Amino acid sequence: DQGNEFLMAVLGDTEDVWNQLFAQSGSDYPEPQLVRFEGIVQSACGTAQSATGPFYCPADQRIYMDLNFLRELERMGASGDFAAAYVIAHEVGHHVQNVQGILGAVQQRQRTLPEAQANALSVRVELMADCYAGVWAHHADRQRDVLEPGEEVEGIEAAAAVGDDNLMEMAGRAAAPESFTHGSSAQRVGAFRAGFDSGDPGACDSFNASRG
Repeated sequence: DQGNEFLMAVLGDTEDVWNQLFAQSGSDYPEPQLVRFEGIVQSACGTAQSATGPFYCPADQRIYMDLNFLRELERMGASGDFAAAYVIAHEVGHHVQNVQGILGAVQQRQRTLPEAQANALSVRVELMADCYAGVWAHHADRQRDVLEPGEEVEGIEAAAAVGDDNLMEMAGRAAAPESFTHGSSAQRVGAFRAGFDSGDPGACDSFNASRG
């Protein structure tokens, strides 16, 4: 159907960009698979429900996408095709991290840390994926002119909508930075912009101490 065609078109575009970027560094890019689901799904990372939202499973290198989340994103004020494309590109960013060995190293480190420090590492992983989504958008737009005027704002609005502080406030809770696992709205928007403005994956190193 139309929704599935859109998802696959965006995924295919991310493959074009990341194949090119990996080739520039002399590496091959193993393309991820996309699984669309509604309600509940079984992955190599376990069983997940719609409430989990879109996710990437490094064990089977698949992106799991529930279209209900895209409708929910619209309800939160982030509508439009590029808002949905940002979500897919973010999950692809996690796949890139997995191929680079970053996800495994972080997960191993998290097991040895107190919750607040493990959460802080999770935020860095998520911000890097946001930045990688921006890198994809940079190259896709310059090579294939995929963005209509103003569509970049849709990606920024989507990044802001899924910030931990915004989600906590929408749930009637006070923002608690020590509980953040994905980053604040401002952090997520900033990470996306860093990738979009530069087009350089090297600008996405959220683990570099100089980046805070």
